[in-house]
Order: sequence, then structure tokens, then C-alpha cells
Amino acid sequence: MNIALLTNEYPPNIYGGAGVHVEYLTRELANLEGRKHSIEVLCFGEQKEEREHFHVQGVEPKFHFPTVADVRHKKVFDPLLRNLVMAGSLAKADVVHCHTWYSHFGGCLVKQLLDAVLVLTTHSLEPHRPWKEEQLGRGYEMSSWIERTAYQNADGVIAVSQSMKEEVEKLYGVQPDKVKIIHNGIDLKQYQPRYDRSVLERYGVNPDVPYVLFVGRITRQKGILHLVNAIAHLKEGVQVVLCAGAPDTPEIGVEMKQLVDEARRLTRNSIVWISEMLPRQEIIAFYSQAAVFVCPSVYEPFGIINLEAMACETPVVASKVGGIPEVVVDGETGFLVPIQARSLADPEPIDKEKFSHDLADAMNRILNDSTLAKSMAIKGRERVEKYFSWSAIARQTLEFYEELLKKKGSVLK
Repeated sequence: MNIALLTNEYPPNIYGGAGVHVEYLTRELANLEGRKHSIEVLCFGEQKEEREHFHVQGVEPKFHFPTVADVRHKKVFDPLLRNLVMAGSLAKADVVHCHTWYSHFGGCLVKQLLDAVLVLTTHSLEPHRPWKEEQLGRGYEMSSWIERTAYQNADGVIAVSQSMKEEVEKLYGVQPDKVKIIHNGIDLKQYQPRYDRSVLERYGVNPDVPYVLFVGRITRQKGILHLVNAIAHLKEGVQVVLCAGAPDTPEIGVEMKQLVDEARRLTRNSIVWISEMLPRQEIIAFYSQAAVFVCPSVYEPFGIINLEAMACETPVVASKVGGIPEVVVDGETGFLVPIQARSLADPEPIDKEKFSHDLADAMNRILNDSTLAKSMAIKGRERVEKYFSWSAIARQTLEFYEELLKKKGSVLK
């Protein structure tokens, strides 16, 4: 079959779980044994790759960008322009598979222009990310409208967790028989323990002192501000390593700096803030040597980041939200910290101070019990190996494509 995948993120331009998903899914689809399918990846950027049955083309509009009255709206119009180019450049497609709202408009066009089956993967849903209004202004209403329209026109939806399946059915009225749960995965050969003291030393981390690790963007979704507030409650004699960059807005970047400065004033523990994007092998080294990995997200459809840490044999402390409980087994591979959210539309905790205290308590439990930490590390790796390989996920995805084409009445040659 002819498979077109539309995405904002694709290597080397990856900043979140959706990009990781597309990178490994496309690789595995291209390498599945048996009949080779034609795979066309259209993404944002200047990427270009040509192999038999596999093509990648970045999209950078070369025409003049239209004037916008509110500069924040440019972040919505830019994807729409790229989507037009994507849809116009495809000559054939049996399946068009879109990832995040950034590519949904293009998918809707391809469905109509080429009579393709439209598949969407729910990496996140706009109505549960109200902080996006800080970035987009009223453009946030537009991104939500684009997403809603795409889900109402989709032939099939892949939910990365049971939580996301329930949300997409409730928010957009998608029929349950159109939604299939296919979890995210992990490259087990790439993500495995790698011990390298020199990597830590290069960034000012003492290899002989245990450290708590965060990896992610500076965004309200990832809950990093709550983690920074938790630092004051950590036991003494540990380090905190924040691999955190790409703030959503200048304002949250300033807020992050102020909170880190305050945390440094309140604790004797060292705080190392690494704001640049690190190479994957260095991130793996940081995962592998951490005493605890923490994922304090207030909204997380799945949480690939937790799989990465578990694959590197690191215990995890994570929020009990979204798809995370389908990854982290509470008390076995780490600890889950409940959040009493304000509402579905505003997932921030009602009591922020309590949430920060609870995060610190969970981290301290692991830091204070080396036997427990070792057991969680081993069980985390075992769980990842058993349930989350990308090859299995690619096969399930391909089977879903075939199922949808069969329903549509298409004949695969």
C-alpha cells in the first residue's frame, strides 16, 4: 500500500514524544519483513531522504508569509501553509496518517483529494492544554477547531493509551469502534544502561553524588515548575539535574529562572540546569546514572520519557495522570503521585504545594532505600522489554491500516 505520514516533527527536528513516535514508527514500517510498502514522510523542515520504498521530504514554504495582526497567530498560519504544500505534493496515498494538529489540515485535504483513509494518532488533545493560549492567543481556538474537524472526519484513530481513547471519544464524539489502542514504544537496543562519568563531569554533575533527573521542555504541561518547588523538600546530599530547555514562552522562561534561583537559596543541594538539547547518547548516559527519574507532568497522554528511563534501569517518580499508569507500575517500577486537578480543561493541581511535597516524598523514598531502588530498576527494564518494542507497534499499526482499507472496500494489490 501507499502510506503517507504527515508530521511537524521528524529528525533532526524533534522536541517531544510525537516526534520520537514518528521517527521509530516509520523506521520499523520500512523494515518490516515481507512485502514492502511505499512510505512517504512529509514533515516541517528541510529534511530529504530517498531510499527504495521510503522517502522523506521536509516542507519549507518559499513564498511570502501573510501579514498577521497578532504575531502569535503566525504559529497557526505557518502550519496551515505547510499543510497546503504537503497535500499538493502527494500524487497517491491509500492511507494518510497524521500526527498532532500541526498536520491535521493537510490530512483532511489528502483524504478528499486522493480518496485516502485518514488515520490520526492521539499524542495529545488541544482542549486539555489551556496553557497553549499563552503562545497562540486566539489562535488556540483555531488549533482546537482544526483538531476537532480532523477527528470528526477520521476513518480511524490510534490512541496511545486507554486514557487517550476515553478522552477522544468523550471530547470529539469519535465512535469507539474507530479507535484502537496502540502504545508508544522504545528502541531496546539503543536505550539500555550506559555508564560514562565523563558525560556527567562535562556538564558539571558530580558522578559520586546521587542525582534526581528531569528531561523535557519548559512548559506547564510537563510540570517542571512543580518539580523545582519540590527541590527544597529533598533530602540533603543529592543533586538535581534539570535537562530543560525550549520554553513555550519568554514569560515561562523567566518564571523558571526565578523559581530555580529561589530553590538554590532554599537548599544546600546542587542544582545543575542544562538548557541546551543534548545528543541522545548523552541523555542515555544521564538516565543510566540517575538515582531517580522524575516526570511531574500535569497532562501526559502516554509519556515515552518514562519508558526511556525504565529501559536504562532507572526508578521513576511520575504523576498519576493520563497514560502514565499504563507505563509505570506503582510500587514496582517506581511511584505514582496523584494530582487533584482543577478540572479536565485545566489540569493544574488545586493544591500546588501539596503536589510538590508529594513529589519530594516519593523521590526521598527511593533515595533512602537502595534495595528498593535496585529492584525498581530491574523490574522497569523487564517491563519495557516485555510490552513496548517498536517492531510490535509497527505491525499493529500496519494491521490497523489494512483493517480500515478493508472496511472502505479498497483492494490491496
